[in-house]
Amino acid sequence: MSESSRRKLVAGNWKMNTTRASAVELARGVAQVSAGRGDVKVLVCPPFPYLCAAKSALEGSAVELGAQDVYFEPPGAFTGEVAVSMLIDVGCRYVIIGHSERRHVLGETDTLLNRKVSAAIAGGLDVIFCVGEQLAQREANQTQNTIDTQMAGGLDGLADTALEQLTIAYEPVWAIGTGRTASPQQAEDVHLYLRKWLADRYNPRRAQCTRILYGGSVNAKNALELLSQPDVDGALVGGASLKIETFQPIIEAAAAATGGAGGKSC
Repeated sequence: MSESSRRKLVAGNWKMNTTRASAVELARGVAQVSAGRGDVKVLVCPPFPYLCAAKSALEGSAVELGAQDVYFEPPGAFTGEVAVSMLIDVGCRYVIIGHSERRHVLGETDTLLNRKVSAAIAGGLDVIFCVGEQLAQREANQTQNTIDTQMAGGLDGLADTALEQLTIAYEPVWAIGTGRTASPQQAEDVHLYLRKWLADRYNPRRAQCTRILYGGSVNAKNALELLSQPDVDGALVGGASLKIETFQPIIEAAAAATGGAGGKSC
């Protein structure tokens, strides 16, 4: 990460939602409510067809643009896929890789995700890499083992310097879109575990500088308490990012959680 601190990041994952018109309206709204917010970094990730429209709507604002997925090959005969260079060409800085819906609905493996992470970072994108356990795994006390496997598989072969382009998102699968949320302490425990994982396999300085977001039914009511945890550096927001009236309070909670400061020094 090129910034000198872990400034809170609030990322809106729009998933397979919006039309062109509603995407433009939503992007403009996010730009408006984020204006002058040097204390929080804001990112929106629209569906592929609306990236260009959203980028135009964000023009002149500090809100970043990201994609929800990417392919690992350069442009060529890969019907239906989107290359890293294409995302950069339309103005993306970020890409989400390994979201639980890609893993568990679409069957993406750690090996495949590793190729995507490597290609995205090599091509110049910042990656939000998602990890998290399912309910049965948590109930069987397999959370740490699950995360170990996902992190080791997805980040295999990444050099220390690659962490400058990496953000981790912890998303307990049992809390995504269910209305259930990990308690602040549950979230903090896993985030701290992830930071120690990075410190052990890379080095403490890299681990200290890497953002770790929480994702899993984040909303206006629980955002402040979640984002106030020492190792929670922001939120990956799904459903609540589709309306300004539900997304804005999360951005404001992120600012309040840091007291308006830039974030933890690294």
